[in-house]
Amino acid sequence: MAKTYNLGEIAALVGGELSGDAAFIVSGVNDLANATAAQISFLGNSRYLHAAKNSKAGAILVPADGELSLSAAQIRVKNPSAAFAKVFTLFAPEPIQWEAGVHPSARVSPSARLGADVHVGPGAVIEAGADIGAGAHLGANVYVGHESVVGSGTFLHPNVTIRERSVIGSRVIIHSGAVIGADGFGYEFHDGRHVKVPQLGYVQIDDDVEIGANTSIDRGRFDKTWIQEGCKIDNLVMIAHNVTVGAHSIIVAQCGISGSSTIGKHVTIAGQSAVVGHIKVADQVTVTGWTAVTKDIAKSGVYRGAPAKPMKESMRIEALTMKLPEIYERLQALEKQLAAR
Repeated sequence: MAKTYNLGEIAALVGGELSGDAAFIVSGVNDLANATAAQISFLGNSRYLHAAKNSKAGAILVPADGELSLSAAQIRVKNPSAAFAKVFTLFAPEPIQWEAGVHPSARVSPSARLGADVHVGPGAVIEAGADIGAGAHLGANVYVGHESVVGSGTFLHPNVTIRERSVIGSRVIIHSGAVIGADGFGYEFHDGRHVKVPQLGYVQIDDDVEIGANTSIDRGRFDKTWIQEGCKIDNLVMIAHNVTVGAHSIIVAQCGISGSSTIGKHVTIAGQSAVVGHIKVADQVTVTGWTAVTKDIAKSGVYRGAPAKPMKESMRIEALTMKLPEIYERLQALEKQLAAR
């Protein structure tokens, strides 16, 4: 049976101020462009104001600082995006329930330890000495290597690989295809050939981290590669050996961080950016997309470009670069004038 809520109930849920009929029934959520008269949407950014004015949504969550001229009912909240996430959960399907236990096709070493209410899916492998915390979920074909630790409530989606001696905290989510603890990319060139350098460290992932599909986090060469509490890492990210990523940082898709670099806390590295090895990035830095960080960033702020520079400086250089053809033509004209004298 479809779920419905009235606007009064929704406003109470998000702690918002309602302008509209509290008895109006909402039957779903959608974006501004596709919402129907029975659905609620949100205005999370002022650049979508035109879309909000033209939306067919029956109600819209809007910023608290002033009433907008919209045909839809409005619920004014401090953060429309966060409030919409709460509303979305009202209409989301019921979560899939997984029964505790080990599937007959899974292989669990006799010396592995499983906490209470652990789910181990078909084809999963848990090697000797591994320790799986209470309530953990290991999906189909998950591999947990020798002496690795998986914390309580952690969710490993199908086909995740946790290599030997990795340490995964509690309530961590790792999506399909991710590889945690592969060997770091270390070689020495000797006698005309590349000789592998042993990678004897491990990976530590702290509590409440989420790691996207097909992301790779390599083990340290000597000590550890460390992803600190609350980090959110997107799909297709490469983090090399002995990197530290500070607490509550975000790394977006297709980024690469080279070995032995240290990323501060509350850092955002946007998509397809690169960080070279052995450098430090300060706390509360934002690196915009397609940026190459080639040296230390010592101060918080927004950085962009290749190589990375503070936002204003980088934009000024880019603006001047775009004027180079015009400057070149003017220079040629001046040279002709001088030659004619």
